[in-house]
Amino acid sequence: MGVAIKLPVFGRRPEQESKPKKARRAAAKKKAPQEQVKRKSRQTPAKGATRKQQTKVEKAPASFAWLNRILILLGVGVVAAAGMQAWVYLSAIPVERIVVTGELENTRTSAVQDMVQPALVGGFLGADLKEVRGQLEALPWIYEANVRRVWPNALEIHVVEQLPIARWGDGAFLNHEGEVFRPSHNEDWSALPQLRGPEGAAGELMHTYQRLVDILAPLRLNVSQLLVDDRGQVEAVLAGGQSLMIGGDDFRQRMQRFSRLYHVELASRMSEVERVDLRYHKGVAVAYRELPPQEEKTDKEKA
Repeated sequence: MGVAIKLPVFGRRPEQESKPKKARRAAAKKKAPQEQVKRKSRQTPAKGATRKQQTKVEKAPASFAWLNRILILLGVGVVAAAGMQAWVYLSAIPVERIVVTGELENTRTSAVQDMVQPALVGGFLGADLKEVRGQLEALPWIYEANVRRVWPNALEIHVVEQLPIARWGDGAFLNHEGEVFRPSHNEDWSALPQLRGPEGAAGELMHTYQRLVDILAPLRLNVSQLLVDDRGQVEAVLAGGQSLMIGGDDFRQRMQRFSRLYHVELASRMSEVERVDLRYHKGVAVAYRELPPQEEKTDKEKA
């Protein structure tokens, strides 16, 4: 009976040892520098100990910014307190004088002074000048008012009165801008021409009136009435009672036509004219008054 025994193999090296000698030498050369570097790094002597450098720390100068801020705040407080005290003192000063200037023909100075008194309760500085101006311009005869303080305790008021250009309807007047004002007394202005028209037509009718006056002034004719109806038809009545039917269009062209006719035909017979109708496209129609029949002279008067 036989026994199997595994015997070691002598004379045979592992696979690494089976590499060629040249390859092993090349690998050894590559590892050599790295090992040398490691060795050098290990052999590098440690640096010796050095003395600590002593740095000089300079001390910052003492800051007084907080003191400056306190002084500034104190100064502002003192100025504010002084201003407040001055305001209280000036507000307590009453208005002792009211000076009224301007050409006043229909407004009494005393009425103006009495009107502004309620607005002066707040004193010289507390007086509301805008309110004073509004109260004065609410008076019917005052067109414009300017109010200013005069140091130390006076109020100066300059007044511009209304200038009535024409009467408007019954009891009212129109100024140069066509604004309506209604004074309490108007007897002195009853001779002014009268303008009539629908509500809201005052401004436009005043403009028409001023244009008509400019055209008739060279002819020495004056306007007594100027009327406009709801359809915009304009009619003027002259001081001699003659009626001019102007209509609603071509105002300037129609009045120029009347001027030419007046110079050629109507100037010498204007007292006989009752009505001139200018509403035609090219022509003019003139109506004359019927003159009273002349009485025949008796035989004695003829003798």
